[in-house]
Amino acid sequence: MSSDYVIRQVRVDEWPAVKELRLAALRDPVAPIAFLETYEQAQAQPDKFWKDRTARGAEGDPHECQLVAEGPKGEWAGTVTVLVEEPGAQDFTGELVEQRQAHVVAVFVREEHRGGTMAPALLRAAVGWSLAREGVSRVRLFVHQDNSRAEAFYRRAGFERTRLVGDECEMEYHPVA
Repeated sequence: MSSDYVIRQVRVDEWPAVKELRLAALRDPVAPIAFLETYEQAQAQPDKFWKDRTARGAEGDPHECQLVAEGPKGEWAGTVTVLVEEPGAQDFTGELVEQRQAHVVAVFVREEHRGGTMAPALLRAAVGWSLAREGVSRVRLFVHQDNSRAEAFYRRAGFERTRLVGDECEMEYHPVA
C-alpha cells in the first residue's frame, strides 16, 4: 500500500542511488522498448554525469523533477522524472513544443513493488508537481505501442492516447472523475 512509502524528490547527494535505480531500470526485460538508452550506455557514464543528472532532478530546478518512492526499509522502490517543456523548444521527436507542458519520463518500479498502490501514487505525485508549475496545463508521456502493461497502467491513471509517433503512443493526462 502507498502509505508504506514516502514519495519525495531526490536530493543532490543521492546520485549513487539515482544511478543504481536507473541501471536497475535498464536491466528490466521491457527496457529496450521503455527507455531511450541502454544499460551499457548508462553504465559507461562518469560520476559527473550522474551528479549532474541528480542535481537537475533535485529540489530547486523549476524545469525538472525526479521523484522516488522510498519503501519502509529505506529502499528505493520506484521513480519518475518530469521535464517541463517550453513553447518553441524542440522535443525528443524533433517537433516544436506549442505550449508550456510537462513530459513524464523514466517511469520505473522495481518488480517486487509492482501491483499495489505505490506506482499510481508516484505517478499522481508527478502529475501534481507538473500542474503546480506556472503555466503548465498539459501533462504528457510516451509509451511504446508494444508495451501494453505500461499503457494500461497509464490509462488507469487518467492518461489517454492522443496520437502515434513512430512506434510511440503519445498519451495526455485527463483527470479521472
